[in-house]
This record gives sequence, structure tokens and C-alpha cells, in this order.
Amino acid sequence: MLDAPSQPASAATATGTFQVTATVQATCLISANPLAFGTYTGTQTDATTTLAVTCTNTTPYTVGLDAGTATGATVTTRRMTGPASAFLNYALFSDSARTINWGNTVGTNTVAGTGSGAAQTLTVYGRVPAAQFVAPGAYVDTITATITF
Repeated sequence: MLDAPSQPASAATATGTFQVTATVQATCLISANPLAFGTYTGTQTDATTTLAVTCTNTTPYTVGLDAGTATGATVTTRRMTGPASAFLNYALFSDSARTINWGNTVGTNTVAGTGSGAAQTLTVYGRVPAAQFVAPGAYVDTITATITF
């Protein structure tokens, strides 16, 4: 019996394709740092803080700041609450000259921007007006920053 010469085995192949898809939704995140005026002595006191906004690339957004938690406060007359429910008035602005009030009505007194996919820093400019001779002690308020996109 003779052996047949061995033939190399041949492999067959076939290919197929498929699509890979995803939908990216507009997304924004916001974080805030504290605003500390330090010791108030009855003279005008200015301070700043920052907000970090991260939105998907090309996403338009606006950032608003509410009136805070003090009774009777508005976005134009904010108040920190201190001892015996005393109030220390202050204001928040979107410009370094402290002339543009920062409120929470979109299109009126909010800050607008467009996302880049990276964190963007917004500065909040605060001012406690002079000649407020309130009770000594610690004063505090909580502001909520809201991003609309």
C-alpha cells in the first residue's frame, strides 16, 4: 500500500461587519467652593469664590444662584443669619466690578457659557456692604448654584 502524498490542509475564512453606535446626551456637572468674607468690622468687605462647570462639548448652559436660606432674602438682597436671628446683608455678582447681580432667572441675571468637555471656572464676586452694625458672632447662609442646559 502506497501512502498518498500529504496535502496541506486549507482553511476557509469569511468576514462580516457590524456597526458600533452610541448616543451622547448633553450633560453638565457643577461644584462650588465656599465663600468666606472673614472678619467683618463694619467696612465694605469683598471676597471671591469659584464654581467649576463641566459640560459636554458644545452644550450651552446657564448658571444661576438662588437667594439663599435666610428668611426674607432675595437674589438682590441676600442675608446671612447670625445670633438671635440677626441678619448680615451681602450681595453676589458675576463681574469683578461688582455691578452685575447674579441671580437665578435664565436670560436675565444668570451666567451663560458653552461646554468644552473640560472643567470651566466661573468666579463669584461677593460683597458685604459697609455700616452694618449687627450683633457680634458667626453668620452663615447657603446658596444653591443651579446649572441649566
